[in-house]
Amino acid sequence: MADVLEAILKGLAMGLLLVISVGPVIFTIIKQSINNGKEGGFSFVIGVWVSDFLLVVLSNVFSELVTHLLSFKKPIGIAGSLFLIGMGVYYIFFKKVSLHPEDVSLPPLRASDHAKIALQGFLLNTLNPAVMAFWLTAATAIAVTHTVKERIIIFAMALLLNMSADVAKVRLAGKLRSKLTVKNIRLINKISGLILLIFGTVLLTGVLFFIKKHMNS
Repeated sequence: MADVLEAILKGLAMGLLLVISVGPVIFTIIKQSINNGKEGGFSFVIGVWVSDFLLVVLSNVFSELVTHLLSFKKPIGIAGSLFLIGMGVYYIFFKKVSLHPEDVSLPPLRASDHAKIALQGFLLNTLNPAVMAFWLTAATAIAVTHTVKERIIIFAMALLLNMSADVAKVRLAGKLRSKLTVKNIRLINKISGLILLIFGTVLLTGVLFFIKKHMNS
């Protein structure tokens, strides 16, 4: 039971990190929602969700191959944790902020328009190196100290929380956009970096404890 609760909490922490991370996706969600209404916004986030799901599956499959075939659990876990810590330091101290509020007008939505908007969301998320690096690194680091069941819980919670937040962004696009000043984005980046730093530190501690436990057994 304790392991399940720990997995749920880690999944929520990962999902919260994704929720407050500011990147091109959040601005495009707002633009789509403002220009095309809720339908356009939901079409876009559906594409993002499909992308996230595929990246999670592929990242976990890849990490499984790495950890079981190459047996590099120690360096993989440590490298993954240090990468997350490094990202946290970058967002807290070095990330520069710029805001580009320009909008793009689109014609009235048809079925083909919904498909195109969903494809935009899919590609924008999939081709974002930061998103790919995050899922792969998290999956690889978590694979070292968690069972398949725990990993399913962690990533399911992260995805569900992130999806819920995307729905809220679409519904509250107008209010959200009005609050996205450079000052607020800078604050959000620092909070995001702090969560990355904490999450990476927790993962690193878990990896080192796992290694110590098996060395003593």
